Amino acid sequence: MSRMRFGAFLAPHHPIGEHPTLQFRSDIALAAHLDRLGFDEFWCGEHHSTGWEVIASPEMFLAAAGEHTKRIMLGTGVVSLPYHHPFNVAQRMVQLDHMTGGRAIFGSGPGALPSDAYHLGINPLTQRDRQDEALGVIKKLLEGQERVTHECEWFTLKDAKLQLLPLQEKLPMVVASTISPSGMTLAGKYGTGVISIGSTSTEGLASLATQWAFAEESARKHGNTVDRKDWRVLLSWHIAETREQARKEAGAGLMRWNNEYVHGTLMRPGSKFFKSPDEAVDETAFVPGAASVIGTPDDLIEAVRKLIPLTGGFGTLIGFVHDWANRENTLRSWDLVARYVIPELNGMLDQYRESREYVINHRESFELAGKAVLNKIMSHEGATAALAVTKNSRLAMPGHHAPNLDSKD
Repeated sequence: MSRMRFGAFLAPHHPIGEHPTLQFRSDIALAAHLDRLGFDEFWCGEHHSTGWEVIASPEMFLAAAGEHTKRIMLGTGVVSLPYHHPFNVAQRMVQLDHMTGGRAIFGSGPGALPSDAYHLGINPLTQRDRQDEALGVIKKLLEGQERVTHECEWFTLKDAKLQLLPLQEKLPMVVASTISPSGMTLAGKYGTGVISIGSTSTEGLASLATQWAFAEESARKHGNTVDRKDWRVLLSWHIAETREQARKEAGAGLMRWNNEYVHGTLMRPGSKFFKSPDEAVDETAFVPGAASVIGTPDDLIEAVRKLIPLTGGFGTLIGFVHDWANRENTLRSWDLVARYVIPELNGMLDQYRESREYVINHRESFELAGKAVLNKIMSHEGATAALAVTKNSRLAMPGHHAPNLDSKD
């Protein structure tokens, strides 16, 4: 496979208490920071309740982020298709692609929060079927090859065709996947990419070993192909120079996120209330099969290298954005990933190391040059006398290629 790509996923999960307007601006600043660091993708989600997940329109947010970034791809992570008319979704994605200069990725899902569906009067038993139905229609609209007529219980299209197609020749399409096989199956049905959101939990991480097979089986059934390079896997992390520092920076925020949101608001099955920051870190990052890394760049490198054989290979590693640490340390964490984790995992430092080892192992060959210089010096009486004085000076700092005047050779 080609080099691994890297990105960030902003749900977001923000504790209640900060000025909402300034929070939006900080999230856009994060996208700009990741763009400068060379990350490949930035994703944000759609949610309408709980108080912690506050971006209602990923398309609007990403359009704003596009004005502050230059190269990073911008993905909807995800548009909850049962909440929208498919024609409107397709048009908004086309507009986003043009406004960002061809950097949009269309990610879709059925809707993650039961409270969102409840407020919109949507029967949760219909959400996955509606995502499937809408995705098929949107795919036809984005391809622009035919006029689309479709009538069902929740939307109608009559001779519909987009008057503007995406700027990209083929707008990337990605389906969200959790622990169940439905997301992977849908990706295979339509030949799209996958973003495995469920891998941020221990159970979800363990399920990755069998997930891709569902996509391949579905693709064969529907005459499509899927490619592992289009598979995105999520992982949570907070990175610092030492494990102790990472623990100190992330512990209190991690405990609050878990106790107030995961356990206290979502009431996620299997979650537990943490009594201390140390317990939060230990139970989140230092248990068998942990889906989070709180430690050093080397710790994250090791975790990713274990993840690759578990999955069989994937194209993009996506870090889950959280507020475990303060803003300064969070930005520093992403900086450390860019500077030390990405180049190591992608083999960008291998040639440096090979060159250094070559020089060390061929030292005798290079010393011939020093001997040649020495011979020239020794043939000139004035130069020999001058170097003899320099040799005894405490101020002299001989270079690595300086001749050895004591040599008898």
